[in-house]
Amino acid sequence: MLSSINDYQNLSQFISDAMQQFADKPAYSCLGQTLTFQEIDSKSTALAAYFQSLGLCAGDRIVIQLPNLIQYPIVNYAALKAGIIVVNTNPLYTPREMKHQFNDSGAKAIVILSDLYPKLLEILAETNIEQVIVTGAADLLTNNVEVSEPNTISFNQAIIAGEGLTLTPSNAALDDVALLQYTGGTTGVSKGAQLTHRNVIANALQSAERIGERCREGMETFVCPLPLYHIYAYTINMLLFSAKGNLNVLIPNPRDLDAFIAAIKPFKITGIAGLNSLFVGLCNKAEFRGLDFSQLSLTLSGGTALTHAAASVWREVTGCSISEGYGLSETSPVLTLNTPGKEEIGTVGLPVIGTEIQFWDENDKPVADGESGQLVARGPQVMKGYWNMPEETAKVMTADGFFKTGDIGLRQENGNLRIVDRLKDMIIVSGFNVYPNEIEDVLVSHPAVLEAAVIGEADEKTGELVHAYITLKSETQETEIVDFCRERLTNYKMPKKVTILDELPKSSVGKILRRQLRK
Repeated sequence: MLSSINDYQNLSQFISDAMQQFADKPAYSCLGQTLTFQEIDSKSTALAAYFQSLGLCAGDRIVIQLPNLIQYPIVNYAALKAGIIVVNTNPLYTPREMKHQFNDSGAKAIVILSDLYPKLLEILAETNIEQVIVTGAADLLTNNVEVSEPNTISFNQAIIAGEGLTLTPSNAALDDVALLQYTGGTTGVSKGAQLTHRNVIANALQSAERIGERCREGMETFVCPLPLYHIYAYTINMLLFSAKGNLNVLIPNPRDLDAFIAAIKPFKITGIAGLNSLFVGLCNKAEFRGLDFSQLSLTLSGGTALTHAAASVWREVTGCSISEGYGLSETSPVLTLNTPGKEEIGTVGLPVIGTEIQFWDENDKPVADGESGQLVARGPQVMKGYWNMPEETAKVMTADGFFKTGDIGLRQENGNLRIVDRLKDMIIVSGFNVYPNEIEDVLVSHPAVLEAAVIGEADEKTGELVHAYITLKSETQETEIVDFCRERLTNYKMPKKVTILDELPKSSVGKILRRQLRK
């Protein structure tokens, strides 16, 4: 039974309590291997002690750049036990994106997938990272320890080295920063949302209250296809579900639906957290439709809008309804969530406990129920602010604690909330935030491009796609522009359409008007 937030000193205690209570129960399964909570606890404690032996101190930052492997929770829990701030990083990042995030966070160490190591080498000398720990996908299966690069050690070597050391437990307080969760910026600069121990524990407890009996202690098997570096899976799977002693089945590559289905086939799954395109893709697979869903009672959706069609086909195939929620990196993330079994499709449900939601007009004044306005939120899960960006923080945080989400929504008569539009120009591709300015900055760095404007367009598969409009100062081909972007942008940020115009629409003062490009 989870306690109230004030019964915990920090996230390390929150997780350690569960590991001791559910020591013999399975905690994580991936690539055919399952580790118990005791095994995760032992390995993460050894790794935490190793981190401290490197001279990493409380408040230092460590980057985790891994897909969904069992190594991820081990490293994350180790950092929390050592009092180190976690910097969650997308493994798909290009060297350019890695360099910005690593330098902005001031990270001193990194745990990275061996396949990504060549990308790291391109920018390592331009960062403050002093220690590199690499791991292959199968390292926990093979016990591989071989690494020959300087200032680099293997994941297994680090754990072995830490086993003979004594860990100094974290004395982090609830209002200390636990992780930096990077999100895009309207200026094209990625910002680190400072999430405190209080923020994330509070949101795990808030989500637990709303989910209720659909998440029992030590009795559930949850599928985790969403990346653990994303705050949605981080809080729900790695914290909440684990804190209640349940098994998470990690899916390293959810795009490979055949491998996905093969990975979950041995289990009688009771829950899954995903998003719209994943639900549709799975239901289109005959092998998936043939699985045993008799125990499935919880399906959570977030990151992008859930369609009626997706909810309908999911219920038809699995017999389970989908509970859609809403949140952001800055809110740890859950602000609202439909009650499982009592969902209203097309809404994001009611605010979770302890959360105040208002809708404001352009003058920051509340609007009446039924009228649309910018959704603003106040609660224990709202971030401390952006890392080293007081001016950016001031733009979104009010003096009395409201966070301006930039999303437009309304409150229905029955209290359920609906998201109707976005105030910002942000694009959501498969649940990932894409900010036009970042793409435009890359586009105009091409020698042939004069100006660029990027918008989102509806797409059946990914929710939205990136459409780039450009003007030229010298002749080039669309394919060359795409190739140029591919070297500099993660795949989901890539323009899927490039349109060359003679002139971009502009205001009287010369500001490019993206809205006129939307049809």
